Amino acid sequence: MTDVSAQIKKFQKELNSGTSALVLLSVLSRSKEALYGYQIAKMLEESSPEFPMMKQGTLYPVLRSLEENGLLESTVEPSVSGPPRRYYMITSDGRSALEEWLVIWKQTKKFVDIILKG
Repeated sequence: MTDVSAQIKKFQKELNSGTSALVLLSVLSRSKEALYGYQIAKMLEESSPEFPMMKQGTLYPVLRSLEENGLLESTVEPSVSGPPRRYYMITSDGRSALEEWLVIWKQTKKFVDIILKG
């Protein structure tokens, strides 16, 4: 791998890492019902197949972290077709955090856009 492609890969990984929690909270805030990890992964994949943001393996640690921080809550329910599923719902603290994060995201995007137009 060339130095440039390694740097591109590193940049993409850092960018995804910084936005994945924002994206997951946003997806869960729009859902009327609790969602399990695979459903969330499929929704993300279908919404932007040409730009895969996160692999399923990275989705679950972010969901766990958001839950540990009180931004999500989960319940485990039996599944007819396999192992039990953990369903996630956004909490009121999660909704508040999402609102604040969106303000920060918009400010950051505006700043980057200004600098890039420079």
